[in-house]
Amino acid sequence: MLIEPLTMGIEEEYQIIDPSTRELTSYITEFLEQGAMVFRDEVKPELLQSQIEVGSKVCANIKEASSEIRRLRSLVQGIAEKNGRRIVAAGTHPFSNWKDQLVTNDERYHMLLGSMRILAQRLLIFGMHIHVGIPDRNLQIDIMNQMSYFMPHILALSTSSPFWFGRNTGLKSYRSIIFEDLPRTGVAEQFESAMEYDQYVNTLIRTGCIDEPTKIWWDIRPHPKFPTLEFRVCDCTTKVDEVMAIAGMIQALVAKLIQLRKKNQTWRIYRRTLIAENKWRSIKEGLDGKLIDLGQEREAPMRELMEEMLDWVDDVLDPLDSREEVEYIRVMLERGTSADRQLAKYEETGDLKAVVDMLADETLEGCG
Repeated sequence: MLIEPLTMGIEEEYQIIDPSTRELTSYITEFLEQGAMVFRDEVKPELLQSQIEVGSKVCANIKEASSEIRRLRSLVQGIAEKNGRRIVAAGTHPFSNWKDQLVTNDERYHMLLGSMRILAQRLLIFGMHIHVGIPDRNLQIDIMNQMSYFMPHILALSTSSPFWFGRNTGLKSYRSIIFEDLPRTGVAEQFESAMEYDQYVNTLIRTGCIDEPTKIWWDIRPHPKFPTLEFRVCDCTTKVDEVMAIAGMIQALVAKLIQLRKKNQTWRIYRRTLIAENKWRSIKEGLDGKLIDLGQEREAPMRELMEEMLDWVDDVLDPLDSREEVEYIRVMLERGTSADRQLAKYEETGDLKAVVDMLADETLEGCG
């Protein structure tokens, strides 16, 4: 069976932690200065100085992407350790406050603060973006339309933000709530073609809504600079094995939909509002909840739907050489996500610092 190459790239946003207080620490400027010769273009600042973003190179397959993320986490942690810091991969910090964070001194971020005001200042959140290479722009749009259905399922796997300012939010992905305060976020719009999408973008630019297309922050978007479809729905995911399971599933779903297209078949397109209902359920309950099976118009346990999804993509896993990575989803269904482990650790210890320690340890599992 012929499968598209479907190259991949992964971006992650890490927290910079003071290991004595377990608080976020505003350190990115010094961090980048000291690591300039090592990092090249792989590490970038973010809005707040307690955040750091890494981006992999373009990877031919999931195995290469896994090696890249392990290498980058180890590299960044090495610089952090020399400066008495640690890194954490999770969607929110369990107790640090956005009011205490310093903004990175960069024109782009000052412009963001000017346009979004307090909404930008509150963005003490950390995400993971997965790029899948699709050079054909019309195919990008077609796959974006269809893949929106699966984004609540993917979010549930990545949930890692149950705490906010020292409180149990009662949600598994509070990061999603904070991010959707911004405009042009959430479930992606649907388009008939790349031309129609370009017309939409040009309307936003002409009317002063945005100055360039990276200001569109949907759960999925065609990347304006790279020939990729960018999946942005995920919390920053704690364990590398979880990262690769999610990335592998996204790649497999894209491959499956392209395979169907070649047979003149397609996944049904559903209303954005119905997909948003499922996203809300994933935000609240993660893997423990129920989603609406929109085809059958019934509620179904998330774990049951995940098993169905695994079965549906089974025939593309071996051609993609991603079976081992994607099968880890079954471990996640049994053991839960980062959010579940954080809540369990807090229930066990009553100490959010213990939660931070657990996250810091898990971030480097398997990174050598």
